[in-house]
Amino acid sequence: MQLKGRRKIVPYLFISPFLVGLFVFTLFPLLFSLFMSVHDWNIMGGKTFVGFGNFSKLFQDDNFAHSLNVTFKYSALLVPLNVGIALVLALLLSAIRRGAGFFKTVFYLPSIISGVALALIWTWILKDKGILNHLLTAVGLDAVPWLRSPGAALWAVVLTTIWAQGAMMMVFLSGIKAIPSQVNEAAMIDGATGFTRFRTITMPLLSPTIVYNLIMAIIASFQQLTVVMNLTNGGPLKSTYLYALFVYENAFKKFQLGYAAASAWVMFLIILALTGGVLYLSKKWTYYEV
Repeated sequence: MQLKGRRKIVPYLFISPFLVGLFVFTLFPLLFSLFMSVHDWNIMGGKTFVGFGNFSKLFQDDNFAHSLNVTFKYSALLVPLNVGIALVLALLLSAIRRGAGFFKTVFYLPSIISGVALALIWTWILKDKGILNHLLTAVGLDAVPWLRSPGAALWAVVLTTIWAQGAMMMVFLSGIKAIPSQVNEAAMIDGATGFTRFRTITMPLLSPTIVYNLIMAIIASFQQLTVVMNLTNGGPLKSTYLYALFVYENAFKKFQLGYAAASAWVMFLIILALTGGVLYLSKKWTYYEV
């Protein structure tokens, strides 16, 4: 009986590090932030229970509406470009026979660069007399004040964040490699062109991977903070004032922890709604093997 009892405990010992990490670093912070969101909690003072007061206050805050609007614009620009470029790179890598490992490493390297380093590199590239403007003037185009113009600053953030997409590219590449070669070979024998095979075979079989990367790109776009804080800090004229920066400022500049926690939960609900919408709409065009 004692041996049997020990055998039952052993599996739980193996998964205990994961369980401890889940409770300490995920569930507890999640529940504690929910507790904070219903309090007027200033880091320098005490806390007062306000119920849904912080949430109702958000809809009276002009910065909330503005940051949400900017974030939706940023997401609408970033997500299609990010997913599209990652897919194209994965398709090119899948077609390479020699040197594929080298190109995988080159394309993946930007993903391991920290957001701060990435922002510093692109600040140097995008400044008024930076490399990008030198290239534009070299081909006869006007220089663009990327970091000083409200119209161009959001594009500057998109250019910076779109650079690091190695992880998404590798997920696409794995999905492409998982497509049975016999299907493509049969289509080639039937005389199908490369574009026809891509449209009728690759895209349908890759659709679950596309949905996954699409959802991950949406989540990442709403959580973007490091790059925008170091590249533009929300400027000029709050043209790059993303929602994550709004949450950060409330928490660590204004020290309104309860208000910041409430705004973070609103972000969570928005992401949850968008994810649910993508999953619902994807049922019409996603192919799952039975």
